[in-house]
Amino acid sequence: MGKEIRKDYNAHEVEEKWLKLWKDEMYYFDWNSEKPHYIIDTPPPYPTGSFHIGHALNWCIIDFIARYKRMNGYAVMFPQGWDCHGLPTEVKVEETYGIKKGDVPREEFRRLCVEFTEKNIAKMRETARRMGYSIDWSKEYITMYPEYFSKTQLSFVRMYNKGLIYRDYHPVVFCPRCETTIALAEIEYRQGKTKLNYIKFDDDVIIATTRPELIPACVAIAVHPEDERNRHLVGKKVKVPTTDYYVEVIADEEVDPEFGTGVVMICTFGDRQDVKWWKKHKLELRNIVGRDGRLNEKAGKYAGMTIPEAREAILKDLEKEGKLLKQVEIDHNVGTCWRCKTPVEIIPAEQWFVKVEKEKILEAAKKIKWVPEHMYSRLESWVQSMEWDWVISRQRIFATPIPAWYCKNCGEIVVAKEEWLPVDPTATQPPEPCPKCGSTEFRGETDVLDTWMDSSITPLVICGWPELKEYPTHLRPQGHDIIRTWAFYTILRSLALENQIPWYEIVINGMVFGEDGRKMSKSLGNVIVPEEVVEKYGVDALRQWAASGVIGDDVIFSWKDVVAASRFQQKFWSITRFTLMHIADYKPCEEDRKYLRDADRWILSKLNRLVGEVRKHMDEYRFDEAIKAIRTFTWYEYADNYLEIVKNRLYSGSEEEKRAAKFVLYYVLDVLTRLLAPITPFLAEECWSHFREGSVHLQSYPVVEEEFLDERAEKAGEEIKEIVAAVRKFKHDKGLALNAPLKKLIVYSKLDGLDVRDIAGATNAEVEVVKEMPEVRERVKALKPKFAIIGPMFRDKAKQLIKAVESLSDEDKEKLLKEGTIQINLDGASVEVKAEWFDAVTEKSIEGREVEMLETANSVVFVEI
Repeated sequence: MGKEIRKDYNAHEVEEKWLKLWKDEMYYFDWNSEKPHYIIDTPPPYPTGSFHIGHALNWCIIDFIARYKRMNGYAVMFPQGWDCHGLPTEVKVEETYGIKKGDVPREEFRRLCVEFTEKNIAKMRETARRMGYSIDWSKEYITMYPEYFSKTQLSFVRMYNKGLIYRDYHPVVFCPRCETTIALAEIEYRQGKTKLNYIKFDDDVIIATTRPELIPACVAIAVHPEDERNRHLVGKKVKVPTTDYYVEVIADEEVDPEFGTGVVMICTFGDRQDVKWWKKHKLELRNIVGRDGRLNEKAGKYAGMTIPEAREAILKDLEKEGKLLKQVEIDHNVGTCWRCKTPVEIIPAEQWFVKVEKEKILEAAKKIKWVPEHMYSRLESWVQSMEWDWVISRQRIFATPIPAWYCKNCGEIVVAKEEWLPVDPTATQPPEPCPKCGSTEFRGETDVLDTWMDSSITPLVICGWPELKEYPTHLRPQGHDIIRTWAFYTILRSLALENQIPWYEIVINGMVFGEDGRKMSKSLGNVIVPEEVVEKYGVDALRQWAASGVIGDDVIFSWKDVVAASRFQQKFWSITRFTLMHIADYKPCEEDRKYLRDADRWILSKLNRLVGEVRKHMDEYRFDEAIKAIRTFTWYEYADNYLEIVKNRLYSGSEEEKRAAKFVLYYVLDVLTRLLAPITPFLAEECWSHFREGSVHLQSYPVVEEEFLDERAEKAGEEIKEIVAAVRKFKHDKGLALNAPLKKLIVYSKLDGLDVRDIAGATNAEVEVVKEMPEVRERVKALKPKFAIIGPMFRDKAKQLIKAVESLSDEDKEKLLKEGTIQINLDGASVEVKAEWFDAVTEKSIEGREVEMLETANSVVFVEI
């Protein structure tokens, strides 16, 4: 303490310094710790190789919480996971090596995926460290490694044995580009324009459809039973265009008679409504779309075509036959794969499913505290809209193998026993014969598990499952975009495996938008990467920006906010530097409290109220309000007011006066640094290191010290602040230097016992306090003419009029101002002069001394220059 420190704060140097000095062990979580535990179920990001700005926002929020909880005496588990499996990696590997997944053995392809992912994890791990996240790296988990995916397989086995996982032939959503099934939650709906085609099936039956390519898959035609235009068609057999077969017209209440012609074709399958009708009316299954996205032999002459090709060919044929009556452009929502944005199809397939017990899930979700509260309704809406169970099998390679085989002799499904795990059924055989027929020949399951099967057990895994150390976890922080996936699946799986909620609380953050208010995208050129911000302004400035968003709301990235954050860091550094200069030889002493003056007690009281306010905001995850309150107090109340007020005492005061001021400086820097530590860890650590031992991150978070709360001192301090500000403004308006001496300040205040020592010091004036309001005499010193009025009215006599007014007695001048008019003699004629033609220059005096009078809310100050 006391060592000379540079004037300018260099964020990059400071951050690099502490990244080298900080030890991972500082944040290790110990299950045996006697402190209360706080376990965070952190999101395991997909290892793309870079943290995007949304990641930065989410992890900053998690880190604010983790650091705050630690400083409040909790043993915090803040693990880092990596959700590795999935199609994007497969695609990147295929692109990198110029291969397709089927070109090399499965194990070789998987090895390439693992290698690629490990490199990406290394890059993202480095970014996470650079951002100052207080992660417990000893609790890191990687879903593609056997120690993790064996638990995914164990969860599959246990749920299968409970009857919660089953295999069935059922329509599923399929992505032709990814060549795999996807879950309903993985569909993204994109708005666009399409053609509504009016097609004549026969003279009575005209259908309006956006999907003419599915005409060969038509298995029925439907009308609303109360539609007077069309209900006569019910029971009629109609030939399907482009084919040689007939279908029947049926009635169904879910047909919208207002759409198109009120007549719809039911295809297997155009959309989820088709699936409902197919099940309800027990219709034929005519699947014409293959897994490659091309039409099959059931499509007749259109077989082998892609869907767009088939659409064009069928419309052309219908037009030739005179059956394409018209086309109308309409707005249209298209279901696409959330990974590759390709329009999805619905095809029937043999797949693995997880049972969705809607009511049980919603009942459990209500026991969780949702922040913001309204986010629960998003989960509720999603669950209530679900029509199918969760399809969990994927036709890929880089994912957790489904631990199952099929007996070649009798077809029996053999699911692995727990003790066999982990297992890859494509590489090994079951160690036991078929339980049904005794055969030892099996075909291993080649499908793999949906990656959400890995990530939906994160709270269980971090708590040691299957031998849980404690459960549920305390917190799940995540984005609102994955409520219907990660949050939903995690609740489902926790109930299925442990019959418990996974966490007590879920905190939902929003997405990050570009400065133009639009979703970030490369095509719009509004993408900001964290590295760019860090390179320009440092990590803590980016973290302050992250704190400025409201939990649950989408956040617009703003360079202006980052710049403001950087300026605040320089301000805080300047305050630290000023403080250290004055407390270099000071050791805090309780004895010094008795020397505290009104200004000292004022700022200490305000500071402790700030502590209470910030704690409330931090407890409620209102980091925006917390950082705003800290910055406002620090910059305006403390730096601009208290430090300016107390400088005279620090430089010229008695030893006792100095000690009181130094006590405050030490105390305030100590508290403010700890308040800032969760949000700006590097700045806080650097400031702390110059005047205290150890790491600020191992200190306790400030608590309100009730003995410093002082309403009387707050009122007195505010009055001292207002008086000093009024005198400074007076000096500024008079063109005087702020440190220019004044003869005297005479203060009459409604507040009893106002301490004027710091007023005298800050204004460089002797201060006298009077108990009674002095009698103020005011005389008109001069009347300044308004030439813009008088000139045009009196022309060449204007100067004569002005001279006549100037020669008036003081009494007549006061009469003019009071009554508004006065008569004067001008060239022998009586002229009425008005007060509004002049600006009055008055002079106040008390006890015969000329003074300027300033007023504040509770005081009147007379300035004798």
